[in-house]
Amino acid sequence: QVQLVESGGGLVQPGGSLTLSCVSSETIISLDYIGWFRQPPGNQRELVARITRGGSTTYGDSVKGRFTIFRDSAKNTLILQMNDLEPEDTARYYCTAKSGPLEEPRWGQGTQVTVSS
Repeated sequence: QVQLVESGGGLVQPGGSLTLSCVSSETIISLDYIGWFRQPPGNQRELVARITRGGSTTYGDSVKGRFTIFRDSAKNTLILQMNDLEPEDTARYYCTAKSGPLEEPRWGQGTQVTVSS
């Protein structure tokens, strides 16, 4: 099953930018989907963005227009470009993927993003 390793989290000021990366152990364009969820402190995990095998993208309402997800096929890496960050974006961000429609989703270990002045 696919294994995922995230990186790129950290501390950033409001209005700043951050880029998260998720390296997949399988060919990224062959995955049923791959994407990002986040879990703010004391809250449930929520969708940030995901991309399907065919390239269709879905974004959570709170990040539309600020975050962009795309695949770097040469590096088997999923990128999440986050701009105009807000304190409400503070959360642990998890990469998730399914190898196929009948497979269970797999999760990375997560990376912490903190937006604070």
